[in-house]
Amino acid sequence: MDYYEILGISRASTDEEIKKAYRKMAMKYHPDRNKGDKNAESKFKSINEAYETLKDPQKKAAYDRFGHDAYKNAAGGGSGDFGQNGFSSQEFHFDFGGGSAFSDIFEGFFGGKCNGAGSCRMEMRGSDLRYDASITLEEAFRGKDIELKLRTNVRCEDCRGAGAEGGAMPRTCPSCHGSGKMCFSQGFFMVEKTCTSCNGTGHIIENSCKSCNGAGRVNKSRTINVSIPAGIEDGAKIRLSGEGEAGIRGGKSGDLYIFVAIKPHKLFSREGSYIHCDIPISIVTAALGGEVEVPTIDGKKATIKIPAGMQSGQVLKLRGKGMSITRNVTRGDMMVHAIVETPVNLTDRQKELLQEFDKGSKSSPKSEGFFAKVKEFWQEL
Repeated sequence: MDYYEILGISRASTDEEIKKAYRKMAMKYHPDRNKGDKNAESKFKSINEAYETLKDPQKKAAYDRFGHDAYKNAAGGGSGDFGQNGFSSQEFHFDFGGGSAFSDIFEGFFGGKCNGAGSCRMEMRGSDLRYDASITLEEAFRGKDIELKLRTNVRCEDCRGAGAEGGAMPRTCPSCHGSGKMCFSQGFFMVEKTCTSCNGTGHIIENSCKSCNGAGRVNKSRTINVSIPAGIEDGAKIRLSGEGEAGIRGGKSGDLYIFVAIKPHKLFSREGSYIHCDIPISIVTAALGGEVEVPTIDGKKATIKIPAGMQSGQVLKLRGKGMSITRNVTRGDMMVHAIVETPVNLTDRQKELLQEFDKGSKSSPKSEGFFAKVKEFWQEL
C-alpha cells in the first residue's frame, strides 16, 4: 500500500504535516490501545514503516522516484515482528543485485559502496581540516606557494582503506542487519539508536587489518603544496577537495580549508584593488608645487607631480600601481594621500620671514571660506 495513503496525506505534504499525521495514526493503532487486535498491530507496523521512510528527506526522495522498489528487501525499520525488549526482528539489509540501478541509489543517497555481487556497505566520510595561513601584503600582491605539513588520518595502504586484511569486504552486522541502527518502541513512538555492535557502520570486520586495526586509515604526517593566488583578499578561504581527513573504511576524504590572513603593513593599507599610502610633503613643495618619489607595493619607486597650492589630505592617483587582481593581468590604482607638514624648530630669521609673509597673505582659500561662514553664523544669532 502507498506510504502516503497509509498516513492519509498527499505527496505535497510538508514535514510537519507528515509528523502530525503519523502521531495521530500511531496513537490510534498502537498495540497498547488495541490489545489482541491483529489488524491494529499490522496497521501500526505499516504506519511506522511509512513514517520511517517519509520523515527522511533522502529516503523520501528515493521513494517518490522509485516507489517501493527503492527499498526492496530493505524495509526501513518498524515493519517486522516485535520481539523481546521491543526490538524489531525485521532484517535491515541491502541486496540490490550486481550492476543494478539500485546500487546507484544506495551509493548516491547513503554514501555507500556496492560490489559486483550486489553486497553493499556503508562508509563514513572523513572530517574537514582547517589551516590558517598568515602572509604579508607583498606576498598577497605576488602570490605565494606554501608547503603545509599536517598530521592527520590518511588511507591505509595495506588494506586499501577497507579495514580488513587483504582489502576484503566486511560482513553485515548481525545485530542491525546492515542498517547501523537499532529500533525500539517507547510509549507511542519508535526510537532509533546507533547499533553498539558495529558503531553505526552496518558491518563488522572479521579479520582486521593489523596496520589500521580495521579503521581503514592510519594517522601520519603528510605534506601538501598550496598555491595562494596573487591578489587574494584578507579573510579569503581556499578549498582543496579531498585533501582533508581520510574516511573510515574506504569512505570519502574530507576537504582542506585554508583561511588566509594578511598582516598589517607599515607603509600601505589596502582597499580591494586599491593601495593607499600617506606621503609627507613640505609646506614649500605644497605651496609651489614639485615632484616627490613614492614607494610602490612591487618594491619600486614612482614619481608623482605635486600641483602648486596642494592642500593637506588631498589625494593623487597613480594608475596601475595598486594591488594585483585575482585571475586578471591588470592592477588596481595607488592612492597617494598628501600630508602637508608644518615646519618645527624654526630659527629667528625663519620666524620673521613667516610673520612677514602672513601679514600680506590672502592666498588661503579654505581659511577665507571658513571665516566667512563663521561671520555669517554669528550674525544669525
